[in-house]
Amino acid sequence: MISPKIERLLQKGVDIYSPETVEIDDAVDPERISGEGVVIHSGCRFSGASTFIGKGAILGAEGPAVITDCHIGPEVELKAGYFSRAVFLKGANMGLGAHVREGTILEEEAGGAHTVGLKQTILFPFVTLGSLINFCDCFMAGGTSRKDHSEVGSSYIHFNYTPNQDKVTPSLIGDVPRGVFLKERPIFMGGQGGLVGPCRLEYGTVIAAGTIYRKDELRPNRLLFDGGARRGSVPYTPGVYTGVKRIATNNIIYIGNLMALRQWYHQARPLFAGEDLPDALLSGLQMNLDAAISERIKRLGLFCRKQEGELNDRWIDLEGYLGEQVAETGDLSIRDAFLEHLQNRIGEAGKDYIPVIQGLDSKVAEEGSKWLQGIVENVTFGTFEIAPVLGAGA
Repeated sequence: MISPKIERLLQKGVDIYSPETVEIDDAVDPERISGEGVVIHSGCRFSGASTFIGKGAILGAEGPAVITDCHIGPEVELKAGYFSRAVFLKGANMGLGAHVREGTILEEEAGGAHTVGLKQTILFPFVTLGSLINFCDCFMAGGTSRKDHSEVGSSYIHFNYTPNQDKVTPSLIGDVPRGVFLKERPIFMGGQGGLVGPCRLEYGTVIAAGTIYRKDELRPNRLLFDGGARRGSVPYTPGVYTGVKRIATNNIIYIGNLMALRQWYHQARPLFAGEDLPDALLSGLQMNLDAAISERIKRLGLFCRKQEGELNDRWIDLEGYLGEQVAETGDLSIRDAFLEHLQNRIGEAGKDYIPVIQGLDSKVAEEGSKWLQGIVENVTFGTFEIAPVLGAGA
């Protein structure tokens, strides 16, 4: 027997294969599911009051898809797997066996092949993940199109958990202030390799296949590779930390970038609200990013409380400061001038996000980057003032 909610979706024009095999729980609102061009294949399950599905989305084409409280934009393809509290903007896609959890945002045309695990992951437009990948707790940008995109090769791991049971390991692969303008060189991470977070990588970086990389590379256009494996057995004492300053500083810079992205989502993205970015999708995007910021502050706090000295002693002050900075808008004069240029460009070219952003005059884009970079620097240098040990030699 077909449920009333399934009947309502069929009435709206949703194409449901084998409707008797599709499950929709009581919390799901059918009115948050578009009837225009949406295809739901056999065996899919939907739950959660926040669930939103935009026009032209195709779900479960390669196997059952389990979708809980996700915001799914127009023309998104989630081919099979488990998706919970994630946001997918127009044209994003994930293949068979995906396992995508909270804090994840895939912007326009970003995606992954089969068997990809994501959590607290943000991918800017065009970023492409191969198969058999675990890529949690990181941000990645770079590239200008589907033919010129940042890519992670198959069988890649972002190592995001330590022997001391920390997840204070987010990696910044590219950045927000320049990355949002979709003009930077792509980043390539070769297959059968890994990145040990927290790391920062500059645009144009290429990591050779098979390399496990553990350092920051802030110079552009570098080829990174590693030699043969080393063997050894040395004493190990649990709870002893090395590189504490680098770990904490990279986390602060990561949080600063997320806060810059928050302003982008609240100030710039709403100018594109419309058919491709409905209000419900925009709201989900903003809420998911807020959750990502909270997660990173929480993880940093757990780390700082394990340390001796300044990071532990000043954590309450640091936490309070970071909480205040969530609302940091940056330089208002720069912001307002940039947003005016952006609004004018939208008036001329329409609300198609990618061509509008890429069509901005280089000077306008530079001003936009300056505005967002100012937010990152306010967050970063403000924490250095509270905990000077972080700023020393940073």
